[in-house]
Amino acid sequence: MNFLTFIEATFQYDFLQKALITSVMVGIICGVIGCFIILRGMSLMGDAISHAVLPGVAISYLLGINFFIGAVVTGLLTALGIGFVSQNSRIKNDTAIGILFTSAFALGIILISFLRSSSDLYHILFGNVLAVRPSDMWMTLIIGIIVLGAIYLFYKELLVTSFDPTMAAAYGLSTRLVHYLLMTMLTLVTVASLQTVGIILVVAMLITPAATAYLLTNRLSRMIFLSAGFGTISSIVGLYFSFTYNLSSGASIVLVATALFALVFVFSPRHGLLRKWKSSKKELTT
Repeated sequence: MNFLTFIEATFQYDFLQKALITSVMVGIICGVIGCFIILRGMSLMGDAISHAVLPGVAISYLLGINFFIGAVVTGLLTALGIGFVSQNSRIKNDTAIGILFTSAFALGIILISFLRSSSDLYHILFGNVLAVRPSDMWMTLIIGIIVLGAIYLFYKELLVTSFDPTMAAAYGLSTRLVHYLLMTMLTLVTVASLQTVGIILVVAMLITPAATAYLLTNRLSRMIFLSAGFGTISSIVGLYFSFTYNLSSGASIVLVATALFALVFVFSPRHGLLRKWKSSKKELTT
């Protein structure tokens, strides 16, 4: 099946339309929030929250409620717990992350063992956007609108605290409040991405498109749009491969994002490997 046939199929099959809409929204919000994550050096926090939502998902299944509820609650509690431990002990932030996210993930695995069937949770771990339900699609869209709206409203605060937290504090901005706002948005984006790329791979969509954009520009506003674009392309092309060759949707989307990163890593006009190689070669000849 070529790509044009895939586009035609999206107009014929309802499940493929829901998958495409959900994938594109996830690609956009992961790309946007990922910019702030990598600029703040918080990639490990993204990994922590993505794993910390697992017990919430398992508890939701045990109680028969929507997994979005449990995932958001445990994700936020873990983010707050990491901040509490690091601020009230000698333990540094990365150590607190390592302790809490692994313990939360372990608790989730134990809870899963009590479930009669883990087939649905397999999709949560690795993603299966082709099986997305209308309620999941609408929840993803709502979360996307909330997150993008919050970033638009608090863009200046996020910008200043990301590049110069000392100056932000001098201007009277509460860096801690902005930090927890970002953690809340990160949790929401992680939960919105579960059906698409899954718990294990969501951190790749948070980091890879943003890192790709980071190699192309030094301006945050441009980086955000580029990152959202890379996330969208990864989602669409990954969904195509997933649908055409019956592959895991999460893995397909992540590998496309990685391929885009590899191309930019080599050919970026500013920071590409090829540019650096040519520059070093010129220095040697002069």
